Amino acid sequence: MIRLAGAEKRYFRGTADERAALDGVSLVLAAGSFAIVIGSNGAGKSTLLAAISGAVTLDAGTVQIGARDVTRWPEHRRARVLARVQQDPMLGTLPTLTVEENLALAEMRASGPRFARALNATRRARFAALLAPYGLGLETRLGARAGVLSGGQRQVLSLAMAVAAAPEVLLLDEHCAALDPKTADLVMRATLRAAGGSNLTTLMVTHNMQHAISFGDRVLMMRAGQVVLDASGEEKSRLTVDTLVQRFHIADDKMLLA
Repeated sequence: MIRLAGAEKRYFRGTADERAALDGVSLVLAAGSFAIVIGSNGAGKSTLLAAISGAVTLDAGTVQIGARDVTRWPEHRRARVLARVQQDPMLGTLPTLTVEENLALAEMRASGPRFARALNATRRARFAALLAPYGLGLETRLGARAGVLSGGQRQVLSLAMAVAAAPEVLLLDEHCAALDPKTADLVMRATLRAAGGSNLTTLMVTHNMQHAISFGDRVLMMRAGQVVLDASGEEKSRLTVDTLVQRFHIADDKMLLA
């Protein structure tokens, strides 16, 4: 579960000029839900994820994960209960480590000698079983360095790493944006598998309207740091790309009149 209450974050661009990246956002995502965030550039989408992950500190408001108030937790402490996959497939894995070493690192959150000793036959078998359902043959390439994998393979490995330690929250920050359409569809199928864990709460930022319609159980549209559309259930099922574009224009008009 994720709960934000009155979340505010402002960036100063001059002595008197400021921009509200988050403008009093209050939001509750139930455990096990899969919400998708859309919006134009600068709407506050990535800042929302960064505020939840701890990558940015709120100016006001609170962040709760499960029963914990994590508002004052640093990013590395929040990493114990959440995982994040970013846009660039190169950022989610360490290229000089092998597939199995990347997974072991994600699972243990450790390095050095303890990390090296962790790679035994039992753990390798578990990693192979984890990767096999994604259908990319990564289970047969546990000893291959991540740097030789394709962008799609590395992003799927990033997803597998994200869920390896059984987090409560999965944050996806435009993780398909750098991929070609065919590979993006493959990674989205992998995403559905990764997000299918018990009570794993998933929040995904995307510019792909079709993905917003086709996946997840909730759509949140942001504009100027505010949530201007929150659709789920039957309302979400009726959405089309055209209606979402219309909602964008309506939101823009309302902001101009405010």
